[in-house]
Amino acid sequence: MVSAQARRRQVAYARQRGVSSRRACALLAVARSTLGYESRLAAKDAPVVAAMRELSAQYPHFGYRRIHVFLGRRGHAMSTDRALRLWRQ
Repeated sequence: MVSAQARRRQVAYARQRGVSSRRACALLAVARSTLGYESRLAAKDAPVVAAMRELSAQYPHFGYRRIHVFLGRRGHAMSTDRALRLWRQ
């Protein structure tokens, strides 16, 4: 399975070669609506990631679970799954 980001790159490559966007999407079986999509997740996660980096520098021996508790105390309420995803980044 290929990610949407990789498919957009493939369409961009085909467009650089002179193929229209409509034709490139048809050839690569990509929905044209995905070309204009921009994820807002990085902007949403930026303050949490900054706080997580600060806490992990302050407490280097703690893992994502304990950092998750500290983030909750600072007002960044989130699920442990989201904390793990951000920790892995």
